[in-house]
Amino acid sequence: MEQTPLQRQLAGRKGRPTALDAFRRARADFLAGRRLDVQSLAAELGVSRVTLYRWVGTREQLLVEVIWSLTERTLRDEWERLASEPGPRVPELMVRLLRAIWDQPGARRFLEQENDLAMRLLTLKSHGFQPRLLDLIREKVAEDLADGRVSTPLPLDDLAYTVLRVTESFHYLPTITGEPADPDAAGRVLAALLPPPRP
Repeated sequence: MEQTPLQRQLAGRKGRPTALDAFRRARADFLAGRRLDVQSLAAELGVSRVTLYRWVGTREQLLVEVIWSLTERTLRDEWERLASEPGPRVPELMVRLLRAIWDQPGARRFLEQENDLAMRLLTLKSHGFQPRLLDLIREKVAEDLADGRVSTPLPLDDLAYTVLRVTESFHYLPTITGEPADPDAAGRVLAALLPPPRP
């Protein structure tokens, strides 16, 4: 009787690699601080570069997906941790995101060694990362507004876009001005932008 794919995998026999295997390996390499190399990744998976490109697109597209998966998880985890905190949560959320990025060795290596690429991939709409981040920020600003944690006459879309751009500005200081990234400064500006209601 022929074994099912699950039985084969449980027995230690690997099936053919998939796009998800490529993504997982790329993410592991990124987190370990290794430069993502598509040719090496294809060789590790035992597939051709053409197959890998068909699965994940270009190196840049794969990097965007890896970084987005980590960013989204960090934001959602930190938002849960902030649930019981009083007042506006979005400023602290963005500070925690920036600190998490700079504290993670793989992300730090990417930003230090490929900062121009990072800035281009992660701040331009055309690469797909920025629109997703903007949507998630908009969702969280809307929650703070709905919960009465923030008082502002500004419309939601303007607030979300400004939160994104302020966060990016202090995150990419090494490229923009040559100074170190400054999560705390981003937090101060965002706290002024998103004040709590007056008593």
